[in-house]
Amino acid sequence: MQTVALSWQHSLEVAAALAVAGGAGALASRPRIRNLAAFVRETATIALLYGLWQLAGHLSLHDTGDAFARARWWYDLQRTLHLPDQRSVQNVILGHRLVVQSANLYYATMHFTMMFVFLLWLFWRHRDRYRPVRQVMAWTTLGCLLIQLVPVAPPRMFPQLGIVDTAMLYNQSVYANGFAADQLSAMPSVHVAWAVFVGYYAWRVSTSRWRYLGAAHAVITIFVVVATGNHWWMDGIVAVGVLVLAAWGVFGIRTAWRTAVAQLASGPLSPLARWRTGRVVDEPALSPALSSTAPDS
Repeated sequence: MQTVALSWQHSLEVAAALAVAGGAGALASRPRIRNLAAFVRETATIALLYGLWQLAGHLSLHDTGDAFARARWWYDLQRTLHLPDQRSVQNVILGHRLVVQSANLYYATMHFTMMFVFLLWLFWRHRDRYRPVRQVMAWTTLGCLLIQLVPVAPPRMFPQLGIVDTAMLYNQSVYANGFAADQLSAMPSVHVAWAVFVGYYAWRVSTSRWRYLGAAHAVITIFVVVATGNHWWMDGIVAVGVLVLAAWGVFGIRTAWRTAVAQLASGPLSPLARWRTGRVVDEPALSPALSSTAPDS
């Protein structure tokens, strides 16, 4: 099965083309064109991040032996933490051909698609919330990319543990030509990071009943990446940890900055406060010792 993903080279080319188009559109006189150009620039940002993700996977193809050793270490840690066995999760769907094929298809197609739809909705319907939320996504992706430079093999490469590569089982693998670009960049799972990101912020931003779709996407993705053998449980746990840190960084810094600005602006002696109120704060009076008249000689 062919994946809808672009290679890292093509992703970066698309990002460059969109950035140029968005920059040119920003110079237009019509507001509608400028709004469209803003969206094009945001799309360029997403394409750039996606290209860097693919590049990180390409670079992780080196040092494959250690990638398997690290994967086995994560597997042992999962057992120590008493997380559900990977094989037991697969057993839920392995006897159902249509369910397995649907899970493979979901893994291959919905990752980028749901993120694009979510950002499109957020940009047009909740523009005031878009920039900080997009910053969380960008920092989360970058954090995952940096960790992925250390290769870790996915569960489907461990048939000795009883784990099945469900995509290969039904000829749906997006890695049809051996070690494709991102086969060893399993840790952390960007699939899980993006899905939880979409689910959480769809819930926080929207009041519509449709916000449940975001949460459903997160739950389905977590199940699918494990059931298809593409990720360890720990891949998702680390990914969510990166997301939490990114969200804390973006919104924590924004809150601290706004608090500092508010305190500066409202202080009794601040220039901004005096300018806003039109008041001039008197200079402090001289001390009695200095203001008293000197005694006659």
